[in-house]
Amino acid sequence: MTLSANAPADALRVAIAGASGRMGRTLIEAVAASGDCVLAGALDQPGSPALGQDASAFLGSASGVAITSDLAAGLSKAGFLIDFTRPEGTLAHLKVCRELGVKLVIGTTGFTDAQKAEIQAASKDIAIVMAPNMSVGVNLVFKLLEQAARALSQGYDIEIIETHHRHKVDAPSGTALKMGEVVAKAIGRDLKTDAVYGREGVTGERDPSTIGFATVRGGDVVGDHTVLFAGIGERIEITHKSSSRATYAQGSLRAVRFLATQSNGLFGMDEVLGLN
Repeated sequence: MTLSANAPADALRVAIAGASGRMGRTLIEAVAASGDCVLAGALDQPGSPALGQDASAFLGSASGVAITSDLAAGLSKAGFLIDFTRPEGTLAHLKVCRELGVKLVIGTTGFTDAQKAEIQAASKDIAIVMAPNMSVGVNLVFKLLEQAARALSQGYDIEIIETHHRHKVDAPSGTALKMGEVVAKAIGRDLKTDAVYGREGVTGERDPSTIGFATVRGGDVVGDHTVLFAGIGERIEITHKSSSRATYAQGSLRAVRFLATQSNGLFGMDEVLGLN
């Protein structure tokens, strides 16, 4: 018996991009265990050795869904796509989702402003949730940072420190940048002009108007983020640590359930979680 055979008739039919990757497999496992979702498609890039394999074979169960690089075929039975890949791949998926009316959950980071504009344009036709981090805890931290930044806007230096596994290709992380954006907006600053992304050599005294970023890469760290407010005589640190990708998968499924009630538009996790 396949995994899909156990799903209710009204199950949310979800496709997964990057199906053979670490996050892709975590998402497939979450869908299989969800009770209200069913795997309806599994995508991977051309040349992947996983092409043609059952997407749930690693779980020891058959889903009846083969991994494919044919986007139209892979999305033909899906109502939703969850995508944690790379910007170029996500935009290719976006085009087909728009054509087929498939709603999209985007956890990919590293988009340029022009690429974000493409996603915004597509949201006129399909419903999209896009967030740099799908974790429920991280999105709660964003709200805490708004309050902290307003209270600590004077006399406190702001630094953002993030650590990820050795395979992560973008830096700083999308989550760290979002934290910077949240803090900057709360205190009336512009992150584009106030961010400092590294220090080396004789840099002089710290400019109090800046927001600093420090990036660490190594090992298998899933994701650690700390925002430091350093004042005279005290430091306040707001930290989130991920020990498993499962938290991103569960947040993604909450986004899918939210999109089931939307026809079009671009949303964030604050709207999914009712935090706005």
